[in-house]
Order: sequence, then C-alpha cells, then structure tokens
Amino acid sequence: MRMAFRVLVSDPLAKDAVAAMVAAGIDVVEKTSLTPDELITEIASYDAIMVRSATKLRAPVLDAATSLKLIVRAGVGLDNIDVAHARSRGIEVRNTPAASSNSVAELALGHMLSLARHIGRGTVSMRAGRWEKKALGGVELRGKLLGIVGIGRIGRLLAEKAAALGMRVIAHDKFIESSPLPETVEMVSLERLLETADFVSLHVPYDPATGPTIGAAELERMRPGAYLVNCARGGVVDEEAVAEALSSGRLAGAALDVFLSEPPDAALPLLAQENVSLTPHIGASTTEAQQRVGSEAAAIVIAFQKTR
Repeated sequence: MRMAFRVLVSDPLAKDAVAAMVAAGIDVVEKTSLTPDELITEIASYDAIMVRSATKLRAPVLDAATSLKLIVRAGVGLDNIDVAHARSRGIEVRNTPAASSNSVAELALGHMLSLARHIGRGTVSMRAGRWEKKALGGVELRGKLLGIVGIGRIGRLLAEKAAALGMRVIAHDKFIESSPLPETVEMVSLERLLETADFVSLHVPYDPATGPTIGAAELERMRPGAYLVNCARGGVVDEEAVAEALSSGRLAGAALDVFLSEPPDAALPLLAQENVSLTPHIGASTTEAQQRVGSEAAAIVIAFQKTR
C-alpha cells in the first residue's frame, strides 16, 4: 500500500492552502517554530517541505533530508535555500514568483508617497508632541521621473501604477533590452537612469558574488536630491553608503523594506536618519498576497505528488 505523500510546513501558511493539500490526500504536518537542530532531526521522514523566508535550508539540513523530493518556497526569493546543493541531491526547488508581485509594487509606491510627503516623519513627530507643519514641505509624484532597476513582474506593475499617477518612467534591466511596456517605459542604461531619475526603485535579486547594485559610486552618480527605494532584497544597496548619502544631503530620502541582516542591528546608521521610510520586510504581507501565495504553493505540491 502506497504511503501518503508527507509535507512539512515549517513557516506559517494560509489555512486554505493547508486544507487544499489535506483534501488531496496529502499528509500535512505544521511545525513552524523548529530550531535548525530540530529541523535536521525532523526533516528525514518528509517527501516535501514548504517554507517562507524564516526557515533556512542549508547543506546540513538538506543532507539530513533523506526522503525529500521537493522544496516549495511560498514566496519569491530563494536566498534562504541552498538551491545548488538541493538540486545536486535530486531535490526539486519551486517558488511562487507572481503571487505577491502586486503587493510588493504597492508597497514600493507607498514608500515613494511616504518619502515625498514625509508621512512617517510626520507620524513620529506628532506622537512626540511636535507640530512640524513648516518643516515637512514635500513634493508631488506627478511629473517626476521614476527609474526602475529591474523591469520584471514587480517592476512592470510599479511602472503602471506610477504612470497612472502622472509619473514618467524609465527602466534598466541587464537581461531585457526592449521595453515590456513601450507606451509607458523607456529602457535606458543604468548610468542614465541614476543621473536623471527623481526616484529610483530597485527590483532585482541580490548576488553576493557581485555585491550591492547601488553602492557609493552609484549613489555619487545619482542626481542630487533624488530618492532611493529598495523593496527587493537586503544587500542590493550598501546600507552604510546610503546613510552617508542621506547625511550629506546627496539623497533627499530613502525607503527600505529589506536589510542585509534581518532584523537589522539597532545601531544601523540608517535607522537614526529622519528622512527615511522603513518597514520590516512586509512586501508580501497582505491578506491577498498570502492567499495567492498559499494557493499557488499548495497547487505545486498537489501536482507534484500526483507524479510520484
């Protein structure tokens, strides 16, 4: 008699997604607070594991996963998974790249509005009993030039939303030459984008081998008074260089949803800046995105187990 396909859900997943897998005859075990050592002990008896960003699947864990055939990342980034090692062991690695795209694009736009109108600083100062009406003069997004670095799913959605607000949009992508939205987006070199854009929004992966996409040299190239937004991955920007550019006035403001180390050290210079908009890696943290992520992740597992 064939044993039920066993799936370990090691990070919180939408209840509907779990229910869908159970209804498909899959044995689903939810254990979302495992330590790395506990995970090494636990993982051996599972055919698949579903993770978000908290669970780290490095070589020691994968080596202990003697029955594992599938890893599903309920989300976009795979930086918490040693993908090459997993595949060398015959383990398939899948993710849900489209499910949270709109939520991330909306957050990037929200950060742009927050920077332009000092929403975060206004909230903090009023809670402290200050009325900084004269100090918090802002700018409109309409008519400003938005430079998008990485014109994939999220970048395209952001471009459409920005254009609807009257922004002009340019983009750079080292893998795409022709504009995917020719009526809205002009493709340009990274140098031109940095030199001309009023707002620069990053939507690219982080590659430790090449380092930050935006470092001190790129910040120096950006037009004075520009704004920088990173809702992509920690490490895509050099956080110390951004803090220096804010302190010097080179940047008018910066927004970050992601950090090289999460949570960041409380002493991180960026956290002490007033002209920043910060969130704790919540790009995909909407009800709608999590429902889509869960549904897509569950569908991957259900389809996979039918082939076994």
